[in-house]
Amino acid sequence: MSLLKNKTLRYGVPFVILVVGASFGLREFTQLRYTYRQQTAYYTEAKKLGIEVKKPGEVTLESEYEKVKQMNIDNWKNVRIPRPWEE
Repeated sequence: MSLLKNKTLRYGVPFVILVVGASFGLREFTQLRYTYRQQTAYYTEAKKLGIEVKKPGEVTLESEYEKVKQMNIDNWKNVRIPRPWEE
C-alpha cells in the first residue's frame, strides 16, 4: 500500500517510460518517412530529366572501386574558388 502512495513510483516512473518509449517510436516513424520521401523524390526528378536511375541495390563497393581505379588521381590541380565576399 505504501508503494501506491509514493509519488515517484505513481507519477515519475510511468512518465519516464512514456518519454523513453516515445523517443524510440518517433525515431522509427521519422526514419521511414525520410527514407521513402527521398527515394520517390529522386526517382521522379530523374524521370523528368530523362536520367536512368540505378536502384540502391545495384551500386556496390566493387563497382565504385572500379570507377575510382579508372580515374587519374595522381595528376590533379587544386583550384580554389572565390568566396562570395571576395568577388
